[in-house]
Amino acid sequence: MNRAAGIRIWRASGSDLAHHYAIRHRVFVVEQRALEVTDIDARDVERSTIHVLAAHGLQVAGTVRLYPLRDGWWQGDRLAVLASHRSTMVGAELVRFAVATAAARGGHRMRAQIQLANVRFFERLGWVRDGDPAPYCGFDHQPMLFDLAQAPDLHWPGRPATVLLEGDLEGAGPRAG
Repeated sequence: MNRAAGIRIWRASGSDLAHHYAIRHRVFVVEQRALEVTDIDARDVERSTIHVLAAHGLQVAGTVRLYPLRDGWWQGDRLAVLASHRSTMVGAELVRFAVATAAARGGHRMRAQIQLANVRFFERLGWVRDGDPAPYCGFDHQPMLFDLAQAPDLHWPGRPATVLLEGDLEGAGPRAG
C-alpha cells in the first residue's frame, strides 16, 4: 500500500512521549477545552496502552492512543493532530496505523468515541456508527466500530532520526508520572 508522502508513524516511547503528551495537551486542553488541566489518565500508565506519534517531514504532527479491552476488542482514542497539519493525511494515517496495530496484535474489532464533526472522516476510513451520539468529555461523541479484518498491513515508515516540535509546544503540557 502506498503511504502518504512524508508521513512517518511509530510507537512513542522514551523522550518521544513528551511530544505525544504535548500534542494531546494542545488539542484537548488548550484548543478544545475538553479537559481543564490534563488529558492524561490512568490508561496512559498501563503497560498495554500503545502511544503513537506521527511526523510530517521532521515535524511531529499528531498522536493516537490504543489499548486492548477483552475478547479481541480494542479501544482507539486521543487522536490529536496539530492545526498546522490537519490539511495533510496525518490524521487518516494515524487511524490506519492504529487499526493495523490492533489487528496485528490479534484484535477483531476496534471501538472509538468520535466527535460529531469527525464522523464522516471516520466513515470514509471504513468505520461504522454504533448507536446514538452521547456526551463524552464534554462534547457529544458518536460511538463507532471498525472490523479489524479490514485493517491494512502494519507497514509504515518509522521514526525519523531527528524530530522537531513546533516552538510553542516545547516543554508544553504535563507529563505522565
